[in-house]
Amino acid sequence: MSEPDQTLRESGASFLPKFDSAGLLTAVAVDARSRDVLMVAFMDAEALEKTRSTGFAHFHSRSRGRLWMKGETSGHVLVVQEIRVDCDQDALVLFCEPKGPACHTGATSCFYRKLERDGLVRLPD
Repeated sequence: MSEPDQTLRESGASFLPKFDSAGLLTAVAVDARSRDVLMVAFMDAEALEKTRSTGFAHFHSRSRGRLWMKGETSGHVLVVQEIRVDCDQDALVLFCEPKGPACHTGATSCFYRKLERDGLVRLPD
């Protein structure tokens, strides 16, 4: 990318998502009320468009190899209230209203453990 284009991406008002070589952006889902980190996933152009058009978080599932709406089978959707874009537009933060646990394990957040000296310790819900 040329210098003027990079300046536009970093300082301009245009949304110019910078997908990686696999066509993905990192997306961090955060609880809009509590500000707790709920999950980290990846979005391709299709997932980003579906999220923006429907208001529900969609991701690219690397394991399924397809578009995936969070909660499509469990009903535990993430209603997106705001999307923030980082400085070089290769990562997003989705401020969401979770409708149930965000983690497939049933935990409120995928980040339910902390690393301590002797290993992982589960956090209280």
